Amino acid sequence: MNNIKILDNVNLDEIRDKLYEKLKESGWALKLRTFIYSDAFSSILIQLLKEAKAGDRFTPPLKNVFKAFTECPYNELKVVLIGQNPYPYANVCDGIAFSAKDATFIPSALRFMFREIETTIYPEGGYTWNPNLARWSNQGILMINTTLTTTVGKVDVHYDLWKPFIGFLLDILGSYNPGLIYVFVGTKAKRWSDMVPESNHKLFCTHPSSAAHTLKELWDSDDVFNKTSKLMMAYYKHKMIW
Repeated sequence: MNNIKILDNVNLDEIRDKLYEKLKESGWALKLRTFIYSDAFSSILIQLLKEAKAGDRFTPPLKNVFKAFTECPYNELKVVLIGQNPYPYANVCDGIAFSAKDATFIPSALRFMFREIETTIYPEGGYTWNPNLARWSNQGILMINTTLTTTVGKVDVHYDLWKPFIGFLLDILGSYNPGLIYVFVGTKAKRWSDMVPESNHKLFCTHPSSAAHTLKELWDSDDVFNKTSKLMMAYYKHKMIW
């Protein structure tokens, strides 16, 4: 597929190469190479570029679409946390599920997560609500959504678009990474749990946005952060710092 050009001379091979290069340092490049250079990924890129040309802005920007992988070294992988949909706001989501590094506000879902962590992990106080969640990724938590992009102002519009990638990723991890801890956040994430072999640990909780939708003051996470921390310590001897 050399020298493929579409949409006013946009070069798909060049985009692919740049994304692939970004993945090398974290060790994910070889794991994701087959998909990045596949027709399935070409279809994703073409659809996103068509939307952009039509004036429908998507988020996060393409350069950050694999940031969850670049911030979580493959050799440090312990947990796969799967959410649902990127924040549908411009300049908020940064490529890591639930993270909002450069946002001028903390999205409601993340506020509920922080409040739950503050209550269940750090009840003595002193927890800082830092919306840049790269610090979790750096400790071995791969934080992805079931769809890696969405159109600004809309949710779930790219779910089917990213299905082939999520299926590919879970298949790769299931084949080569037994014993991982999987956290499925929300019903859409839970749909993928059957793809994860029983040789792994599976945790489930509702999505924090559900608390906002039902006008609740607190999100009942089923103590998922403590459960994750305990499994990380038991199986990886890692003390998770949330």
